[in-house]
Amino acid sequence: MFGLERMRALHAVATHGTVAAAAVALHVTPSGVSQQLAKLEREAGQRLLEPHGRSVRLTTAGHVLARHAERILDQVEQARTDLELLRDDVTGTVRVGAIPTTVHALLPPALALLRDRHPGLEVTLEEGEAEETLPRVVEGALDVAVLESWEHRPVVVPGTTSSTTLLHDVADLVLPASHRLAHRKTVDLAEVDDVPWIGWSAGSGCLDWLTHVLRRHGVNARISCTIGNYPTQLALVAGNVGAAVVPRLGRDSVPDGVRIIATRPALNRTIYAVTRAEDAERGAIRACVDALTVASERFQNLT
Repeated sequence: MFGLERMRALHAVATHGTVAAAAVALHVTPSGVSQQLAKLEREAGQRLLEPHGRSVRLTTAGHVLARHAERILDQVEQARTDLELLRDDVTGTVRVGAIPTTVHALLPPALALLRDRHPGLEVTLEEGEAEETLPRVVEGALDVAVLESWEHRPVVVPGTTSSTTLLHDVADLVLPASHRLAHRKTVDLAEVDDVPWIGWSAGSGCLDWLTHVLRRHGVNARISCTIGNYPTQLALVAGNVGAAVVPRLGRDSVPDGVRIIATRPALNRTIYAVTRAEDAERGAIRACVDALTVASERFQNLT
């Protein structure tokens, strides 16, 4: 059986390079580190350190055990965090900003789960695009932002934040049933050059993304309608007003007169929960992100 403090000493030497530096990191004396390593060598039955000039270095066995030590210490820290979360009185307020498709599909089950698990926690929710909510997380006006990042137009997340991947989604082409391509299973967007387009609200990142995607495919982006919800976009497509690109997470039902067609190549996005890195392990915020993660599991088969 390897003692945890001895594994910690080995990991510190592997990380910091010398016994002296490991002692500083662990707030103990160098002789204390050396004693722990000597005991660990006896437990392992192999030499873990060898002389190297005026210092020491890990042997092959030392490197192998150090990699295991890193994983073990990570698991111990995670266990401590999880237990702290159980002890936390998860109360107060968590402020969440989320993109519309997740407000509609993901947030209701997540908030219901939070209410059951932590009845003393109050959640405020507002709808907003990434360009609105992400800066507010950074400045502290929001605690959690649920946002999207498109494969060919990713959101730049500041280094002061922590991101949790919730799910992967795909956007499909939506055409009127009478359109000449409506019978196809897959379509290159470059082929859709004879109808206007229906996009998200003017000035939004979603509209910029659609314009960018259409231009990449050589399509003249004639956007005739800008509508901030997907059910209305689908209704307009059914009315033969134009074509749209709609994520699968944003579709509960498809009206008559509409055909859903996969694009070639696929239009992929990832949904993230973003918090300030310094707050990521706070009980209330961790509980919120955990609930979002659990609620996302039912949507794992969208792609």
